[in-house]
Amino acid sequence: MAGFTAAGVLVTLGLAVAIALMARERATVVAIDQVTQIATATAHGVVEPQLSDGLLSGDPDAIRAVDDAVRRAVLGHSLFRVNVWDADGRIVYSDRPGEIGERHDLDEGERRALAGTEQQAGVAEDGSGSGRVLEVYTGVRTPDGTPLLYEAYFRYDAVVEAGWDAWRSFAPLSVGALLLLELVQVPLAVVLARKLQRRERQRERLLRHAVEASTAERRRIAQDLHDGVVQELTGITYGLDASRLRGGSESTVVTESATRLRESIGSLRTLLVDIYPPNLTQEGLGPALHDLAGGLRRRGLDVTVALGTVDAVGPAEAALLYRAAQEAVRNVVSHAGARTVTVTLAADPSRWELAVSDDGRGFDPTGTAARQADGHLGLRAIADLVDDAGGTVDVRSAPGAGTTVTVRVPRP
Repeated sequence: MAGFTAAGVLVTLGLAVAIALMARERATVVAIDQVTQIATATAHGVVEPQLSDGLLSGDPDAIRAVDDAVRRAVLGHSLFRVNVWDADGRIVYSDRPGEIGERHDLDEGERRALAGTEQQAGVAEDGSGSGRVLEVYTGVRTPDGTPLLYEAYFRYDAVVEAGWDAWRSFAPLSVGALLLLELVQVPLAVVLARKLQRRERQRERLLRHAVEASTAERRRIAQDLHDGVVQELTGITYGLDASRLRGGSESTVVTESATRLRESIGSLRTLLVDIYPPNLTQEGLGPALHDLAGGLRRRGLDVTVALGTVDAVGPAEAALLYRAAQEAVRNVVSHAGARTVTVTLAADPSRWELAVSDDGRGFDPTGTAARQADGHLGLRAIADLVDDAGGTVDVRSAPGAGTTVTVRVPRP
């Protein structure tokens, strides 16, 4: 976020400076256009009406008439100098009388301005020490049509100041708009970064719980195999060896061994169904829950299954509900010491609700952390999975009062 914010600020400032400099450059061009228009207006509106043929011959009265008009209505703070040239490059009028009569070669642009085809403007150094000036040339004519060249000198500082005025007026707006954009973007980026961090924490938590649940599941399968089928097969092996050594009746041993083998096969089948119930994908959640209840009945428990409408349960929700029921039933078998178990599934327009209740010994919910530390991670993993799906898991229990696990999963 710090890098994103710093980059955004730098880009914002860079854009603001670039926009402001472009505005200043454009304002300078506009200012030059404006002084060119002023020069044209003073040339044709003030000086040209005072021109006479006597100006070309140096008539003092003709020079005085132009000089009075220039000093009265033309010269000012920014326009500080005026010259009038003839076609030979001779100054026929200047507000500086000492320059009248001087000759200079006219360049191509000045000659086009003299002919009246276009105006000329350019920046030059004033020889009198005034610094940079803006020279504007435009063509004027005497009453008999003789073309003359009107030259006006403007202080270039005024043009630059006009550009800076535009920069100062535009820069706050551009910088403010870009900073406002940055201020809007940064909170959005912060929100997105926090969401990404939450998603990353959720992903890490799910991965951790998946590893823990997988470890617990492998431990449970190993324990079930060791305490169940492995012990049964070991017992059958000992029985067969003992019969062989004592030379007893083979039919009795075979009958007993076959019975115990059938029990072992049943245990293996129950374990396979616990790992992945085929009815869940083939027939749906209802038959899978009935099969889960059948495993409890085979252990001698009285089980009641009450199912609502389960046809509309989607595959993802069905797997989650079955996994929760399986974990609750497993805890009944491992810890509750119950005689009766009730499995109910109800639905409303917004969610499915699964409840597994038993009349076992119960426990103190405040000791759940200690139970998890002992390896009972199943309910915690289920709670995290349900929470990620937008649902809730509620465990209610008390010592001697049984346990009820309620899982609520929202409909998509």
